[in-house]
Amino acid sequence: MNDRHVALISAFYDALGRADFAAMERCYHPEVSFSDPIFQEVEGRDRVMRMWRLQLGVRDGLKSEYRDVTADDFTGTAHWTARYTFSSTGRQVVNEIDALFRFEDDLIVRHRDDFDFKRWSKMALGRPHGLVFGWTPMWRKTIRDRATQQLNELMSSS
Repeated sequence: MNDRHVALISAFYDALGRADFAAMERCYHPEVSFSDPIFQEVEGRDRVMRMWRLQLGVRDGLKSEYRDVTADDFTGTAHWTARYTFSSTGRQVVNEIDALFRFEDDLIVRHRDDFDFKRWSKMALGRPHGLVFGWTPMWRKTIRDRATQQLNELMSSS
C-alpha cells in the first residue's frame, strides 16, 4: 500500500466533487492520458482538463462519491459514483464507475474510467435512443464522435 498515492486519488475525487479544476490538474502528470467508454484516448494534461470541463458542463449538479481506494507504488484503483442531470435531455443519471490509475513522479499519468455504456445511455438518453441503440457499436461511435468533436471545438476556441 502506498499512502501517498491513496491520498492523491482521494485528493483528485475531492476536487472533482467541488469542480475545483486547479486542484484536479495538480493531481495529473503533464503527460497524463485519460480514457473511458465515451472519450477513448485523451492525451496531455491540458486536453484532459478541458475534457473534464466539457464533461462537467453537460452534467448539471454533479455529485460524486468515491470509495475502495487502493494504490501501490505504480497503480491504483477506486470506485466512484457520479450523480447528475444530463443537460441535453434533463434526465437523471447515476453512473457507477471503476477507475484505474498509473503513477509517475507521484502524479497520475494514466486514468481509465470504466462503466456500463448501455446502462448509462438508457439513463442519460432515455427511450428510444438509449434503450434501443445503447448497445450497438454504431451508436457508441456516434456518441464518441460527438464528444470528440465537442472537445476539439473547445480546444480550438482557446
